[in-house]
Amino acid sequence: MYIDTHTHFYDEWLLPDAEAAILRALEAGVGKMIQADVDSRERPAMWEIGNRHPGVIYQMLGLYPGSVADNWREELDEVYHIADVQRAVVAIGEIGLDYHEGLGFVKEQKEVLRLQLELAARMDLPVNIHLRDAWEDFFGVLADCRHLHLRGNLHCFTASYEIYERANRYGDFSVGIGGVVTFKNASLAKTLERIPLEKILLETDAPYLAPVPHRGQRNESAYLPLIAAKVADIKGLSLDETETITTNNAETLFQI
Repeated sequence: MYIDTHTHFYDEWLLPDAEAAILRALEAGVGKMIQADVDSRERPAMWEIGNRHPGVIYQMLGLYPGSVADNWREELDEVYHIADVQRAVVAIGEIGLDYHEGLGFVKEQKEVLRLQLELAARMDLPVNIHLRDAWEDFFGVLADCRHLHLRGNLHCFTASYEIYERANRYGDFSVGIGGVVTFKNASLAKTLERIPLEKILLETDAPYLAPVPHRGQRNESAYLPLIAAKVADIKGLSLDETETITTNNAETLFQI
């Protein structure tokens, strides 16, 4: 069995076909899928899908950095409320920093990240980290939160081995590997050669970043074995070995 550690069945691009996509994933051997949370606008659909598939679809909880705006305090209050009523979640995520679309809320993004890292520590949950054009600020926040003894994964990891190593000075972080690893000339392959398989999780980030040969099309969890096959090739292991180890990694980190 494979585990997709980061997907979005509730995304408007995938939602109309979500039930069929879940069935295709199960038929492809993807037995468990974890939906990353974004914000209050999309969260109700996320819960609804998860409630229809207990033991198959799992949920994260968090405010995505791209959703941090003027109403960030209200959004974060809702996250806290859900955490307080103990809605079952397996991680705090996807949280992080994203400066790609602009720098209008840099200060607020860093504060939201810090508060959610503290929430994860209080709930004894792993974190699922989204980073884009913001590594130095992320390490600054991590340094301030070193005392929290964080664990989690770096979602959609495409950075260098040195970045991976640096993150692990502040906590216990795995990397989430998705469709980008299958892209031609992707430098990620060289990085993965150095990262232990026990620190690798498989993900799709569906409906985005579909692996080859579906690049540019809508992504879905059923394509996860394509990512696994590429990771197996890079690591010089059989597909079965890669499946077993990455599934164990996900089950251990997310306790599912």
